[in-house]
Amino acid sequence: MCMDKKLDQIKNIYKAFETKAVAYKENAACSKGCAYCCTDAGSIDITTLEGLVILKNVRTLLRPQQVKVNKALAVDIKKKEKGQRSPCPFLMKNKSCMIYEIRPFSCRRIYSVYVCNQDNPPMLSRQVIKIAEKTIRELQILDDTGYSGHISYIMHMLKTPKFLSTYLAGEHKPEEVMAFGKTHHIFINLNVSDSLKNKELV
Repeated sequence: MCMDKKLDQIKNIYKAFETKAVAYKENAACSKGCAYCCTDAGSIDITTLEGLVILKNVRTLLRPQQVKVNKALAVDIKKKEKGQRSPCPFLMKNKSCMIYEIRPFSCRRIYSVYVCNQDNPPMLSRQVIKIAEKTIRELQILDDTGYSGHISYIMHMLKTPKFLSTYLAGEHKPEEVMAFGKTHHIFINLNVSDSLKNKELV
């Protein structure tokens, strides 16, 4: 499947999740400015395909905004490497999301039936968690020549010309990111997808 078709398909996967989960999310307490999940919930994992969507969006911003985003991504990488808590690089000062319309599934799947804080983390229904797990598998299978990992790490890889050209060509060369992948917990979608398929066949 060509990259353009994959980018279209990702929207369908998001939509299918929302349709299946809507009944369980009707009483969600989440609203604009409620940013606990964007600051304290841990790693924001995305696929390279989702990262590509974000990269295309960032490159449409004015130059000063691009510089600001890239700086925030670099700061996030340093903090994550040190094991420090770090807010999402796309969280703005008013606690709203800069990329809300194209936010990755890691953000779309999280909601809570009450306002969250450190003492009361998000509460999701088991049904939504199950639907989300299946959706993650679908995203990894769709992005079979890509990878999964924390948002800043994936964005860093995509901003590397050699990696980006390889990825856009539909080629799969994990040896090119082996050292970075091992130290930053990057998963190969093809391996994860095959493993999941095998488990489902057992």
